Amino acid sequence: MIRRKYINLGSITGILCNIVLFVIKLSIGLLAGSVSIMADAFNNLTDIGSSVVTIIGFRLSIKPADKEHPFGHGRFEYMSAMLVAIIILLVGFELLKSSVEKIFSPTDLKVEFYTIILLCISVIIKLWMFLFNKKLGKSINSSGLIATAQDSINDSIATFAVLISIIICSIFKINIDPYMGIIVALFILYSGIKTIKETLDPLLGMPPEKETIDAIATMVLANENFVGIHDLIVHNYGPGRSFASLHVEVPSNADIVACHEDIDACEKEIHNTLGIEVVIHMDPIAVDDENTIKTKEAVIDAIKKYDSRLSVHDFRMVNGEEQINLIFDVVVPNEIKLKDSEIKAKIDEICKQIDARYVTVLTLDKDYISDN
Repeated sequence: MIRRKYINLGSITGILCNIVLFVIKLSIGLLAGSVSIMADAFNNLTDIGSSVVTIIGFRLSIKPADKEHPFGHGRFEYMSAMLVAIIILLVGFELLKSSVEKIFSPTDLKVEFYTIILLCISVIIKLWMFLFNKKLGKSINSSGLIATAQDSINDSIATFAVLISIIICSIFKINIDPYMGIIVALFILYSGIKTIKETLDPLLGMPPEKETIDAIATMVLANENFVGIHDLIVHNYGPGRSFASLHVEVPSNADIVACHEDIDACEKEIHNTLGIEVVIHMDPIAVDDENTIKTKEAVIDAIKKYDSRLSVHDFRMVNGEEQINLIFDVVVPNEIKLKDSEIKAKIDEICKQIDARYVTVLTLDKDYISDN
C-alpha cells in the first residue's frame, strides 16, 4: 500500500510539473525562435508519458501470481523503466536531428529578460523533481522512479545548457543555440543508454547483493548443527519478489528429523526477515572421520594453489583395494574461461600428485554470487 502511494505520488507530481514546464518552454521557444528551447519543451512532454508509463508498469507489477505467471508480475516495473529509457533515447535523437538542421538553416534568436527568468525557474523545478523522485525511488526500491529521477536531472542539465546559450547570445550576439542543442542531445543519449543498461541487468538476472548473501549465510550458520553452505542462488522477479535455494552441510551422523526441523525453522526465519522464499537442501558430510578431513584439507590446499578462485564442497571418499574415489564439487567462477574438461583434467592431475591412487569424481558448479 505504501509502495503504491509513493509511486502514484511521484508519477502524478511529475505529470503536473511537466505540464507546466511544457507550456512555459513551448511558449518562450516559439517567441524566441529557439530550437533548443522548443526541443526541451517536447522533452518535458515525453516526461509526462514516462510518468504515465511508470504508473501503468507499477499497476501491472502488483497483479497477483496466476497460472501463467506463478512468480508474479513484478518485472513489469523493470519493463516500465526500460520504456522510460527508450523514450529518453528517442528524445535525444530528435533533439540531435533538429539541432543539426538548425546549423544549416540558422534563425535569429529573440531574447527577452523573462526568457532567462523562466528558464532559471525550469532548472530549479527539475532539480527538485530529481531529488524528490530519487528519494522516493530509493525508499521503496523502485527502478521506475529512479529512472524518472535520472531523466529529471538530465532535463535540468539540458535546460541549463540552453540557458547558457541564450545568455551568451544576448550578451555577445553569438548564436550557439544549435551547437548547444547537439551537446545536450549527446548527453541525453548517453543517459538513455546508461539507463537501459541499468534496467536491463535485473531483467537478464544479476548476482544478489553482498548484504543479502551475508544475511542469509549468517541466519543459516547460526544453527550449531549446520557446518557450511554452498550453491546459493537468488532469483529476482521484481521488487520484494525474490526466491532462493541453497545447500546446507550437516554432519552425516546427525539426526535427520532434527536437521529437517532446523531447516524448516531457518527457511521461515529468512522469509520473515528478508522477505525471500527459500528452499534449503541438506547435504550430509563426514565431520568425524580423520582420514577424510585430512584428505579434504590436502586437496583444497592443492587446488587453491592452482587457482585461488576455485572452491570445494560436498567432499566424500570411497576406499577401494586399488583406488580411492574422491567425490566432490568444485565451484568455478564465470571469469575462468577454461573448458570443463580442462578443469577436470587439471584437478585430477593435482589429486594424483597427492596420492596416485586417487580418482576424482567431479561436479563443476557455476558461481552465481562471484560478482560481489
